[in-house]
Amino acid sequence: MNRRLFLQRNATVLSAPVAAVASPPQAPPATAATPAQTDPPETVSRYANKKLPTGLARTTSTLAPYTGAWGYAQAAHLLRRCLFGPTRAEILAAAGSNLTAVLNGLLTAPAAPAPPVNVSATDTSVAIGQTWTAEVFNQTFEGARRTSLRDWWLGQQLGQSVSLVEKMTLFWHNHFAIEFGDINDARMGYEYCRLLRQHALGNFRQLTKDVTVTPAMLRYLNGNQSTAGNPNENYGRELLELFTVGKGPLIGPGNYTTYTEADVQAAARALTGWRDQAAPVGSYFTASRHDNTTKVFSAAFGNATLAGSGAAEYQNLINLLFQQAETARFIVRKLYRWFVYYVIDAQVEADIIQPLATLLIQSNFEVALVLRTLFGSQHFFDVLNVGCLIKSPFDFTVGLCRQMQMVFPPASSAVAQYGMWNYLNSQTTVQQQTLGDPPTVAGWGAYYQTPQYHELWINAVTLPRRNQVTDLFIGNGYSRNGARIQIDAVALAQSLPAATASDCNLLIAEFVQLMVPFALTTNQLTFLKAALLPGLPDFEWTVEWQEYLASPTSTAKKNAVNTKLKAMLRALMGLAEYHLS
Repeated sequence: MNRRLFLQRNATVLSAPVAAVASPPQAPPATAATPAQTDPPETVSRYANKKLPTGLARTTSTLAPYTGAWGYAQAAHLLRRCLFGPTRAEILAAAGSNLTAVLNGLLTAPAAPAPPVNVSATDTSVAIGQTWTAEVFNQTFEGARRTSLRDWWLGQQLGQSVSLVEKMTLFWHNHFAIEFGDINDARMGYEYCRLLRQHALGNFRQLTKDVTVTPAMLRYLNGNQSTAGNPNENYGRELLELFTVGKGPLIGPGNYTTYTEADVQAAARALTGWRDQAAPVGSYFTASRHDNTTKVFSAAFGNATLAGSGAAEYQNLINLLFQQAETARFIVRKLYRWFVYYVIDAQVEADIIQPLATLLIQSNFEVALVLRTLFGSQHFFDVLNVGCLIKSPFDFTVGLCRQMQMVFPPASSAVAQYGMWNYLNSQTTVQQQTLGDPPTVAGWGAYYQTPQYHELWINAVTLPRRNQVTDLFIGNGYSRNGARIQIDAVALAQSLPAATASDCNLLIAEFVQLMVPFALTTNQLTFLKAALLPGLPDFEWTVEWQEYLASPTSTAKKNAVNTKLKAMLRALMGLAEYHLS
């Protein structure tokens, strides 16, 4: 495959913003439970950005510690960016605490999860419910294992604790992108996932070193084929362009202020000699395949040299890259676009990016301190940074399930549990985000593709898919393997304080503050009330709700309130604001 297709896509978008761009990622193979779906080619909306906003400064806030009000709104903003759909209980707990304590929790890694298990009768290597991650590779079982891995990963997002680990694991997946289908060994895919999660809140430099020789990356970017006589430049190029220093301004054919073609070639030679290993899963170094000559780098690296140093040379190369100040700035910009906003103007560059990059260098590339400073800053809580991101498919789909407190099968019913996770994966795929398969080595376009950035999540293909999944879950739900997942609107209302649940205005307000990132207009609230009580006075809701509470086993009385609640939730989920974080 052409892993550098993103360069062509980017040029297409920039030169013809209303023309068709790449087709959406392919869904997993169709099954009886998940029928094949075909969509027209993705197009960039004529209303999308044609250029980045310039001129007038967007914000003036800085990294000074946030000392403003702390309550539900602030806690919700923080958790929306750090979790996949915070629940009402999580927001209330954070609001009842303080910013420092909440950040302490977010920056604490939970225990590593148990590995994925087999839920397919086709994989006869282990029993249903037992892990396959230590079994020998078998192409016959590979499809089932890969599906299990994707579904398990989504399950970790769904069951996340109040920690940044899952959001950061996905961030690193987008940064150090691989594609499960290309590496063709789910066990290596699992080791890659385990590594990203292990270092999610850790040291960026160490993660870069470990990723470089993890078997999945060695396979994906052909490091396993790189020898002294024939160094493969794929990983060396992406290590410079996408993983560390990034592209500076172009100064010549293939040459940038941050690196040159000669640097790519020198890096490729330094990386030679590593191979992936299938049994046990890992990697190893073969000295005879390594280029042990001295590598000379360009003026961008101060004309540094790397003496041939065998198995340790890749680490010396990465240490050299991390001596460049641009490496810190490059990753901080990516973190900013992931968690705050896509526009980095002169003020943000000077007052946010540069100080955070300096902090990252001073902390020896420990990411947690940078995240703590960013999330604890006046800038993060600036009103202009609230509700300004479009939800990714995972934020949208997983967040929907979590905020609506949908009940999933327990781990004791692994086949049913993984089946539901598999269905959610199918829904994020048709929304153009697939776990384990970013569309290119650059990751998902919404995080780098200028000038649209996250606007790319919403198009003629994906918006109907989002509406379909909310309509499905607010309706009859989804059934598979004898289980059903759906929104229980009555249970949601009953989980609220009694006085809130029985007052239509308070009820609507409670759902609004949970599900959208800022206050709605009076007209929008009137629209939601009309959905709940079409043509009826306010007291009608109180009467019907109290009648239901008095006779909870009455099907008629439950249906009366359930129908109204579902109509209101469907209307709320249909608002444009519901797609914002």
